[in-house]
Amino acid sequence: MKKEIEVQVYGAEIICASCVNLPSSKETRDWLEAALGRKFPGQRFSVSYVDIENPPEDEEKRAFALRVVEEDMFYPVVRIESEIVGEGNPKLKTIVAEMEKYGYRQLPE
Repeated sequence: MKKEIEVQVYGAEIICASCVNLPSSKETRDWLEAALGRKFPGQRFSVSYVDIENPPEDEEKRAFALRVVEEDMFYPVVRIESEIVGEGNPKLKTIVAEMEKYGYRQLPE
């Protein structure tokens, strides 16, 4: 049995200044949840949104949210486990490839 992973989308209500014409962090989270659900039907995973301006109590998420701010990363920043797999304008192909490393399999098209 593969480990159920959490895809984390870090961002803020206000769109990153360098990302003005891109979807918001919450829109990216919604898009990823739908797209990954189509790529990996029936396979369990979660997609969460972490607000970098009001991070949760979870120490790891809080620490990474602070890092996003301190390092002026382009958000949304997408992480799987501790790996950054997208920043600013995340690519579905890259995220899918990372999920496959954890045993997720796409259905043949």
